[in-house]
Amino acid sequence: MIVTVTINPSVDRTIQLPSPLVRDAVLRASAVTSQAAGKGVNVSRALAHASVATRAIVRADYHDPYVRELVESGLAVVTVDPGATVRTNISLAEPDGTTTKINEPGSPLSASAVAALHEVVAAEAPRSSWIVLAGSLPRPQMSSCSPIWRGRPGLRRPRSGSRSTPRAHR
Repeated sequence: MIVTVTINPSVDRTIQLPSPLVRDAVLRASAVTSQAAGKGVNVSRALAHASVATRAIVRADYHDPYVRELVESGLAVVTVDPGATVRTNISLAEPDGTTTKINEPGSPLSASAVAALHEVVAAEAPRSSWIVLAGSLPRPQMSSCSPIWRGRPGLRRPRSGSRSTPRAHR
């Protein structure tokens, strides 16, 4: 099984504009889509689509509509840090393909949230072949995953023959 960890999940909302973006104007959307996302979640979705066993660890409240969407899509989800709010990332898409993105920073990462992530990843590690740490981190606390996992070598190589890959996106 491949376990993914998404510390800063997002709802990705795309707003399709019928004409080019005009600053300081009121524009009407021609279409809007919304999807539960985040780099690790996206990896788990792709793996599940390819019939590869996966589990997504996300920082979100289990009762959040974000988690409900993932569970209803058939994804195995483990939640951590019930007080965390899921950020929204907005893409403004113009007819010619030009896209303007606005990404929220995400919920601050507390020491207790880091401890909870350690516990959940450690619990998942024995049955995983890979652990993928993916996506952005809440700002301004950190610029990489390494402080989260420093001093926790058991999480980086959870069992004999298993592998891990940290991938932070700025």
